[in-house]
Parts: sequence; structure tokens; C-alpha cells
Amino acid sequence: MKKEKEEIKLGFVVSEFHRDITYQMEILGKEHAAFLGAKVVRTLYTPGTFDMPLAVKKMLNDEEVDAVVTLGCIIEGATEHDKMIASQLTRKIMDLSLEHEKPVTLGVSGPGMTRLEAQERVDYAKRAVEAAVKMVKRLAD
Repeated sequence: MKKEKEEIKLGFVVSEFHRDITYQMEILGKEHAAFLGAKVVRTLYTPGTFDMPLAVKKMLNDEEVDAVVTLGCIIEGATEHDKMIASQLTRKIMDLSLEHEKPVTLGVSGPGMTRLEAQERVDYAKRAVEAAVKMVKRLAD
């Protein structure tokens, strides 16, 4: 039987776009990490969700970080821009997770939602933190 990690160390990549919402996600995510016995050891802020993959890659190269949690929201605009951003973001962070063999979880809500719907989905941060902690534990087996 393998020894379980003493403390899971998380990195957060947080979008500054719609900061009124992502700030709440960040605080909720940190609180939930502490509740689960994990620690947020590093936080990188990006202008928007489109900019997250480079920050995720940098975070994955940090030996201290066991998993990366992405936090943001993609609110629908007048064009299909939100769908394109969400599609590319999810594909790239999934690729980075596989390439670096560390969990990267999706705490980004959207696309196709209003600002009110984004506010109602602030708890996606808790889900992303929980998934990161579970994956680190399961991959340690």
C-alpha cells in the first residue's frame, strides 16, 4: 500500500475577466481546498480564459504543484466567440494535463450563459477543487 500524500498542493489559474465573479470563485475554491486538507501554493492570474493555457503550462512545470485548478467564466456575447474560446481552452488544458501527467481541472463555467447564470455557477470552483484533490489521491495509488 502506498503512503498517501501528506498535503495536496494546488495551483490556481484565475481569469481576471469578469473579476467580480472570478474573485468569488477564487475565495470559494481556496476555502474548499482548506476544508479538504489541500493547500493553494501558487496563484497565477490571466487577462481572460483564452490566456489560461500558457499559465497552466507554467504551473504544471512547478514541482511543488500536484494539480492545477482553472477558474473563470465565459459569458455569451453577440457572436459565437464564447463557444470558440471554451472549445479551445478545454482541449488545450486537457492536452497539457496528459502531457505533464498532472491533473488540470475545469472550474470555468460557460459558454452560452448570461452574467446571472455565471453568478449562479460560482460553486463550479468547489467542484474543480474537489476533482483536483480526488485525482491527485487516485493517481498516487
